[in-house]
Amino acid sequence: MKKILLLTILIPTINFSSIGQTNAESKLGAWYMYGGSHQLSNKWTLKSLVHFRMFKMVNDLQQFLFRAGGNYQINKNLNVTAGYAYLNTDITFNQDGGASGEHRIYEDFIIKHGLSKLKLHHRFRLEHRFFQHDTQHWIRYEIGGSYPINGKWSAFLFDELFINFQNDTFAQNWLGGGFTYKATEKIKYKVGYMNIMLSNANFHRILLGVAFNTSFKSKN
Repeated sequence: MKKILLLTILIPTINFSSIGQTNAESKLGAWYMYGGSHQLSNKWTLKSLVHFRMFKMVNDLQQFLFRAGGNYQINKNLNVTAGYAYLNTDITFNQDGGASGEHRIYEDFIIKHGLSKLKLHHRFRLEHRFFQHDTQHWIRYEIGGSYPINGKWSAFLFDELFINFQNDTFAQNWLGGGFTYKATEKIKYKVGYMNIMLSNANFHRILLGVAFNTSFKSKN
């Protein structure tokens, strides 16, 4: 049961008696991220995402994440997504072992609006998390914004709160920001920083990502 409770945390490094609180928290880790948006029609888009989340900058994999979903555009300000995610998480630090798989079903409701050049979004996410011996239901709320610096560069900020219906209400909070570079109409690069706050720990992560946008909708 102790191991199951540890795995219910998305950044599952809170079993400090086994992984070493001081060492784990003192290391600057990195998330290497891929995001895909593949437009199928005027209303439907396929979303894909892959993360390699590291305890350190270049080694000691903490978590692998794959996510895919179908997005439906209600109007220019509202859209919804439903999909599936698989995670493989290692709850140990600086040693092999402790990996465990998790399956998720998720639903997103996203509101977008703007204030002059500032683009804002609110994302409400329900997550149904399936472990080997447990099932949990979480809700996540993210507020984020982006502001164009010039034709290529933009800045972004976000904050996301995680709520667990089964255990302690507050699970964690992600606060971060950074910059996006538009290389082409289809490719964007992202670099940033994120602080992960748990009830009894703090982690620091560098964000490095690439996003691909493609369109398969008919031109007729």
